[in-house]
Amino acid sequence: MNVLVTGGAGYIGSHAALRLREDGHAVTVVDDLSRGNAGAIAALERIEAAEPFHFVRADLGDRDRMTAVLRERGVEVVMHFGAWTYVGESVEQPLRYFRNNTASALALIEAMDAAGVGRLIFSSTCATYGEPPPEEIPIAETCRQTPINPYGRSKLFVEGMLRDYAQAKGRDFAFAALRYFNVAGSDRHGRIGEDHDPETHLIPICLQAALGQRPDVTIFGTDYPTPDGTCVRDYVHVEDLVDAHVAVMEALRGGETRVYNVGIGRGYSVREVIDACHAVTGVPFRVRTGARRPGDPPTLYADPARIRDELRWQASYDDLAAIVETAWRWMKTHPAGYADRARLAR
Repeated sequence: MNVLVTGGAGYIGSHAALRLREDGHAVTVVDDLSRGNAGAIAALERIEAAEPFHFVRADLGDRDRMTAVLRERGVEVVMHFGAWTYVGESVEQPLRYFRNNTASALALIEAMDAAGVGRLIFSSTCATYGEPPPEEIPIAETCRQTPINPYGRSKLFVEGMLRDYAQAKGRDFAFAALRYFNVAGSDRHGRIGEDHDPETHLIPICLQAALGQRPDVTIFGTDYPTPDGTCVRDYVHVEDLVDAHVAVMEALRGGETRVYNVGIGRGYSVREVIDACHAVTGVPFRVRTGARRPGDPPTLYADPARIRDELRWQASYDDLAAIVETAWRWMKTHPAGYADRARLAR
């Protein structure tokens, strides 16, 4: 199959591009490299695979350019990962998030319409649920969507556009929205990994502390109504997340609309994550405590029953230490991440 991966120079998108190539699909990656890593593209180009890999540096908001790419590459299905994901930044700069995440998605959908591409798998987020009440945990797809920040709203708007467009197109269009929780880990062979700037995810922050790249790790709040007082979150391995996208791609048929929560179905606390990172690295990096951050719910984790029952998908990594080990393997051998990012991006 001929697949277009938007945001394919990013963390999740690059892992999706790698998996698709290994499965024998022809892959075209589109990324403007504003947030993605040119080093990830270089790594993907070095990996041998039977099917071709093609990179296009382009702005998803350029409808005419995207229409041309879809036609020229003979794209049959789009996996859309091209979005910004920093919640705090979205609060400070909401218009940029609506431009990049929502307006660019509209341009992409319009390009697909013009090029006659009828299937899209959308990278959505659990942030569309906002702060569900305790009785809604674990979170099912039927949970009310009331996002509390512009990032979550920017994604929810895209879900709405896709629903309306799908209703208008009937059997000529199908889409799936995958709402996922905390994504972690790296390619099990250490060929590509996670490299954000700035880094805001707990596991790589802990591993950076283990590498001596930061002085300590801060726990934001220790008085939550959880077993150890720290926030509890669902951590799904990036390869399992990509596997869910592939399973949806293979199942999606004309006229269908599918929505799935993707997670392991249980939560790990901040202290449990830190303990796992201590154990895996063998480095007793310093931990300090701080005040709660506004808008941090005590507990968030998925109910993945729908995707399990309909597609027989289930996370293969459900042990936190095993997830951390894959991230540590990448970061030990790439302590500067994609260090050639700046040079390659020029």
